[in-house]
Amino acid sequence: MKKIIKSIIKGIVKFLHVFFSPKTSIILIHKLDLLYSIWISFEFKKVSNCFIAHPIYLKGGKYIEIGENCGFDQRLRLEAFDSFLGDSFSPLIKVGKNVSIQKDCHIGAINKIIIGDNVLLASKVYISDHSHGEITKESLLLPPAQRKLYSKGPVIIEDNVWLGEGVIVLPGVTIGENSIVGANAVVTKSIPKNCIVGGNPAKIIREL
Repeated sequence: MKKIIKSIIKGIVKFLHVFFSPKTSIILIHKLDLLYSIWISFEFKKVSNCFIAHPIYLKGGKYIEIGENCGFDQRLRLEAFDSFLGDSFSPLIKVGKNVSIQKDCHIGAINKIIIGDNVLLASKVYISDHSHGEITKESLLLPPAQRKLYSKGPVIIEDNVWLGEGVIVLPGVTIGENSIVGANAVVTKSIPKNCIVGGNPAKIIREL
């Protein structure tokens, strides 16, 4: 059923581009996305008044809670895994109020990812609380795709944080409220509140 609905939406979008002006097409596509938001919202554990652009790649929606007035742009990959290679997990992804997530972001959990209120994620941000295997000699004997998932700890992004384009947030990290993470930074350790950070690995550039 989902595949049929997605195919219908794609067909309608192609039709709009052929027979309507770009401006009119954008308005009509937005209306379709409003309907899509209502339809896909039933997949989540909790959601309220959220705009979700088509398409979203969703797994484990029953473990995902979304706060009020959030906006998710195209091609968001949102995944909560409760099992992998015989292991069971109790994942949670919880997104606060007024969160804006731009295009092509990827958020994946087997443990816990908490995103606070008023958070802004630019395009191509990656947030994960796990990896394919621990970094051990035994684990390296297996191909990466065959290693069991392993979490170093939850990821917590506090209120009013801004993650720039292409930021990567790795497991076990907390980013303090009001902090700004510069484009393409790789956050491997927790960041205090009211900081600007950047680089790979991310380091504090300035305290606000």
